Amino acid sequence: MKIVIIGPGHPLRGGLATFNQRLCKQFIDEGHDCCIYSFSLQYPSFMFPGTTQYSSEPAPEGLPVYSVINSIHPLNWLQVGNELKRLRPDIIVVRYWLPLMGPALGTIVRYARKNKHTRIVAITDNVIPHEKRPFDVPFTRYFLKGCDAFITMSEKVMKDLRSFEAEKPAQQVLHPLYDNFGEPVSAEAARTHLGVSQTDKIILFFGFIRKYKGLDILLEAIKLLKDKQQQGGVTYKLLIAGEFYEDAKAYQEQIERLDIKDNLILRTDFIADSEVKYYLCAADVVIQPYRSATQSGVTPLAYHFEKPMIVTNVGSLPALVPHEKVGLVCDPEPASIAGAIDRYFELGENYFIPHLRGEKKKYSWHNIVKAITEVAGL
Repeated sequence: MKIVIIGPGHPLRGGLATFNQRLCKQFIDEGHDCCIYSFSLQYPSFMFPGTTQYSSEPAPEGLPVYSVINSIHPLNWLQVGNELKRLRPDIIVVRYWLPLMGPALGTIVRYARKNKHTRIVAITDNVIPHEKRPFDVPFTRYFLKGCDAFITMSEKVMKDLRSFEAEKPAQQVLHPLYDNFGEPVSAEAARTHLGVSQTDKIILFFGFIRKYKGLDILLEAIKLLKDKQQQGGVTYKLLIAGEFYEDAKAYQEQIERLDIKDNLILRTDFIADSEVKYYLCAADVVIQPYRSATQSGVTPLAYHFEKPMIVTNVGSLPALVPHEKVGLVCDPEPASIAGAIDRYFELGENYFIPHLRGEKKKYSWHNIVKAITEVAGL
């Protein structure tokens, strides 16, 4: 079949681009003709919370990526939609993660499907966003009405989707493993590469820093553990690896107030794809202290590198991380998180690894390709 994926791709960076490129590769590996229609302008610079939208990594080999969509230019939406209409792909897979993209993506797919041939399948990362803004509902409704079918990667997003679209075909699948960041390296080699201690017990918080991800709660938990350490407890180091997508000042002030700077390793720049494996392999455990969650791209990353996880009991995280098997589930508050960290190191990494290796077999890229073709009716 001829497949077009609409969403971020190289040279844009981040988890969405990584996912789209890996999905494109899977379609090609399974014998389909697939390309990515990405953005010439994804966000105006004043709306982008990070330092840059662009990757310094080389382009992925063998993947056609066309940077053609301008998210704020309505004439461009008509042009791209009509181009896709003439191209007549069998399926357009369109990523939907933010209501702001609703007008652009909704218009493009409406024009594309006028050829009466192309089926529009949306992968809805979020339907109701973590941070609410005016016009979220009408923008989302406009986009969803232009689609034929849907893929979700969590029960919560499926429920949110059904509050808008009760009848159209939809399937829920597990977020596949991010297996395109290279093979694991030894903990010793990873820590040497990063310049961190070989003996510290390292807890990894990985990814963009936003309010809903609960880093402030985790910092309070680290303070509790530090106080316990001073009474003869274990020394932990929290490795924070990811770029601030909001004002860093509040976190810096909290760190000073709690006096926990010595318990932190701060790597708060964007982590390039080629560096990801070192952070995962250097850690003893990956932690996700989220206030709210749909699915998380960090979870399949941890599965790939076979790192147990500590997650909070929100959204789909407990379903993805079976308690005391793949990791530990706790409440999104400092004492519960601190207790889970202590419990994890009491049990030890080797306790979790057999369960984790069994569970990771469910996270296949073939499964999402199969689900997309099924909901498209092809």
